[in-house]
Amino acid sequence: MTTIVLNIHNAGLIKMSTMILAMGICYGGAAQVIAGIMEWKKNNTFGTTAFISYGFFWLSLVTLLLLPKIDPTLAPDEKSVAAYLALWGLFTFGLFIGTFRLSHALQSVFGTLAVPVFLLSIGELADVGNGFKHFTGYEGIVCGLLACYTGLAQVLNELYGKTVLPLGVVEKS
Repeated sequence: MTTIVLNIHNAGLIKMSTMILAMGICYGGAAQVIAGIMEWKKNNTFGTTAFISYGFFWLSLVTLLLLPKIDPTLAPDEKSVAAYLALWGLFTFGLFIGTFRLSHALQSVFGTLAVPVFLLSIGELADVGNGFKHFTGYEGIVCGLLACYTGLAQVLNELYGKTVLPLGVVEKS
């Protein structure tokens, strides 16, 4: 949901507000770190790495947005933001490769997550205009919707003990 609300902003449909920042801190940040710790207790290295990393991504992103409000000299330049996003894009692409052993649903989430992060990085360096950022936002909304579907499918499938919503489980050899 945090990915959806941020990308609704990136698509130009709503302005940046405390609603997005609060979602970033509480749900995107804190809740994902807690989920990562829960995955660690289940010995799920992928889940631990993904949830804790993206939890701290959200916390760091909100920090990057808020610190310059306290001290404008702390504001990062475009090259710094582009490097930040490019590194997250590379990390996300690496996790996307890992999803080839998991499910098609997770492949779609991580595949569509890498794209807007790289596009936003490019947008920081190039004079691409609002249309490019808005396109990136719409692609990010798709990613968020796929993530919501995947999470809901995992919960409902476990609750009902059968496939309620398919995940496209990859057969392991």
